[in-house]
Amino acid sequence: MDDSDTSDVWARQPLLTASGLDQQQLPRALYVVATPIGNAADVTLRALWVLRNADCIAAEDTRVSAPLLKRYGIQARLIAFHRHNERTATPQLLARLSKGERVALVSDAGTPGVSDPGALLVRAALAAGERVVPIPGPSSLTAALSVAGLQTASVRLLGFLPARAPARRRLLQQAAASNEPFVLLEAPHRIADTARDLAACLPPDRRIVLARELTKLFEAVVQTTASALVRTVDEQGQRGEFIVVVDAGERAEPEVAGLDETGRRWLRALAGELPVARAAAVAAKATGVARETVYRALLAERD
Repeated sequence: MDDSDTSDVWARQPLLTASGLDQQQLPRALYVVATPIGNAADVTLRALWVLRNADCIAAEDTRVSAPLLKRYGIQARLIAFHRHNERTATPQLLARLSKGERVALVSDAGTPGVSDPGALLVRAALAAGERVVPIPGPSSLTAALSVAGLQTASVRLLGFLPARAPARRRLLQQAAASNEPFVLLEAPHRIADTARDLAACLPPDRRIVLARELTKLFEAVVQTTASALVRTVDEQGQRGEFIVVVDAGERAEPEVAGLDETGRRWLRALAGELPVARAAAVAAKATGVARETVYRALLAERD
């Protein structure tokens, strides 16, 4: 199929006409394009339109992106852009943008720049005054969060954990020390070690959701607890990338020896009105409780 044949095929697609894409313009810009994380049908019409009309496509692995483009009849010049060459490839892509070209950025799967290469190029393009356009779509992170059932407006993203055990454990301990929810991504060959480290950091009843192989044939979404995490991971097997969502923990009331419930209510009121040091001094004078004890309780209350 030559390029004219491909153009005709695209022009005859009713969905493109219905969406209005055939009337849209693609100005010079860096287009950050989300691609499927497994199921090829998850690609958006706009993503296909941009990829077809881009002057070049910067791909994390051209061998991965080429079959996707071929599937949809897209002929485009692929340029390798990955963690090992992004510092040298970024100036070259910026030069293309400055000449008026439209550059599309894709990763192997999901959204570039989110636990995938791309942030360096985006940052450089913005600094150079170039237009950066998001083409939203598949993301393993948002897919996992959507089926995790979290009742919170904020989640901490840890991304892929350090490969070395000491660094991994330190990061998990820091995240587990907070009651806030967090999410991490892990490779199949490291998930068992990470599950053991994570279970050791959390209260036994802390709720966890495991998402594995999202949108793929062996997709699984499983709810468990910290005490059962190692067993649950073992039952799932070491197949495919894991997204681990740790739900919010229970908030404990600050314990202050010598204070009853009325006293604790006063502490909560003070914590909302005064600087911590000043509130601790006032509460200590009024109650006779050591200032350092009240100070620690006020910090816990504010947290």
